[in-house]
Amino acid sequence: MAGVNKVILLGNLGADPEVKYLEGDNVVANLRLATTESYKDRNGNRVEQTEWHDLELWGGQAKIAEQYLKKGMQLYVEGKIKSDTWQDQEGNNRKRTKIRVLSFTMLGSKSDNPGGGAPGAYSENKPASNPMANQPKAEAAPDISAPSDDDDDLPF
Repeated sequence: MAGVNKVILLGNLGADPEVKYLEGDNVVANLRLATTESYKDRNGNRVEQTEWHDLELWGGQAKIAEQYLKKGMQLYVEGKIKSDTWQDQEGNNRKRTKIRVLSFTMLGSKSDNPGGGAPGAYSENKPASNPMANQPKAEAAPDISAPSDDDDDLPF
């Protein structure tokens, strides 16, 4: 049976993207995203718990991140969990878990976004998409005004 590896996050960027240009026109951007959950404890006190997530964007997404994403911006992210394992200089086995971003959407208004860009959606398959572009066009509303007496086609 096949498994599912899907992550959905909504949070704020903790820093500007770190972008690296690699061989063969490959680009990678690394981001830190904070998600905060708030709840009331048994005593009625409000408690906030923040988790930090390491995000990885490649190709066109990385270039968009470099151009538009800034610290503090609100971001909606869909991706999958990836783990890297390696040995450090002392020979210790290390493991790091990150989110490989498949699509993201900048949230908030233009004035909320320090990068100046309008909110938008960006995915691995289509660099810049307008969520409303694929919606069917609204048709003109039918005329439902009351018919006049001389237009009566009803058989009764």
